[in-house]
Amino acid sequence: MSAVLQSSEAPILLRHDEGGIATVTLNRPKQYNALSEELLTELQATLTAISNDLSVRVVVIAGSGTAFCAGHDLKQMRATPKKAYYDKLFAQCSGVMMTINRMPQPVIARVHGIATAAGCQLVAQCDLAVASDNAKFAVSGINVGLFCSTPSVSLGRNVSRKEAMEMLLTGDFIDAATAKTRGLVNRVAPPDKLDAEVKALADAILAKSQVAVTTGKKMFYKQMEMGMEAAYEYAAEVMACNMMADDVGEGIDAFAQKRKPEWKNK
Repeated sequence: MSAVLQSSEAPILLRHDEGGIATVTLNRPKQYNALSEELLTELQATLTAISNDLSVRVVVIAGSGTAFCAGHDLKQMRATPKKAYYDKLFAQCSGVMMTINRMPQPVIARVHGIATAAGCQLVAQCDLAVASDNAKFAVSGINVGLFCSTPSVSLGRNVSRKEAMEMLLTGDFIDAATAKTRGLVNRVAPPDKLDAEVKALADAILAKSQVAVTTGKKMFYKQMEMGMEAAYEYAAEVMACNMMADDVGEGIDAFAQKRKPEWKNK
């Protein structure tokens, strides 16, 4: 449990581990889980620790209260109107987003309510996302005169350019069904079945070889930044190395023998 407390003495970030799944919950419900400096610091430290925890196979990021995450803490941002402060804050947030990208475990966003601005960025940055059918998404900085530049990085890598630009230029909300159609989330479920849907997705990953999952996540994002020829060369090298893993031999043998594989995770 986080050591950083808010005024009510409740931790601003919670972590719960069970069955290979680490659930990290943003816990500033009165502020709609806005990403304050303190919350970003806690999130960075927790995700870094999880990255090095071999017992964790899947990470779920959730929010407490009625919202998933309303973005940056605007009151805190206005309290220090200096460029050096904003440079540091946005670099800190970008660091958290890149940690999600680089950590070996797949990260699932559990979106039960609104996700706006940097909150929508957080959803887009996660490897996977499951949303309640009453969740809503927006990159709404434009409504206060601020283009959501950093959220556009992950948003534009999830949805088409024109769909991303429409969201960024209008600040309009989209519902969960639209978010699924556009590729921002993977699955949509009724509120009372959201946790079961998240668990089903996590369990599907837990059933696979840890070596294949961690190798695949790293390879996928790296090749996405390459030209096609270089991507094929890199992917072929990774696949050849992956073929040498004990789990691949076990997986092929199990398939041939019509039985479940017993992963060695090496």
